[in-house]
Amino acid sequence: MILIAMGVSGAGKSLIGELLAKRLNCSFTDGDAFHSAANKEKMHKGIHLTDDDRWPWLETIRAALEEKQRAGETAVFTCSSLKRSYRDVLRDGDKDVCFVYLHGTFEVLKDRLGSRTGHFFDPSLLQRQLDTLEEPEENEAITESIELTPEEIVENVIEKLKTR
Repeated sequence: MILIAMGVSGAGKSLIGELLAKRLNCSFTDGDAFHSAANKEKMHKGIHLTDDDRWPWLETIRAALEEKQRAGETAVFTCSSLKRSYRDVLRDGDKDVCFVYLHGTFEVLKDRLGSRTGHFFDPSLLQRQLDTLEEPEENEAITESIELTPEEIVENVIEKLKTR
């Protein structure tokens, strides 16, 4: 099984991904690590990524997912996965890939981004990400509110995985 914590910047993908991986006793990989230097520089400058910027990034993440699967490993990844077409690339028809959508309001996300330091993402891009976001349908992802504590989110996800 592969879990992908998804959502806009500031939703807590890395924290929840790390906690899920610890709870599942498996590896954790942050999708941001697969961004090219050019993509990171664009985001740092407040320049929105295009689909052309994202396709190679998504394909690299998909290759990493497949590597974990070939090794028979459970793993947790993060990736914003804002559009259904992006999720389709990552899932590639694979029923063992499960998205965990971390949902939050603009206000909560903006506050989180405002207090974050040392990240390449320019908070001015938040509204653009929200405008781009195609929320997953109920059967496409496990959806959790970021207003819950990280521990509550992880517990909810673990419980929902038992019924999938």
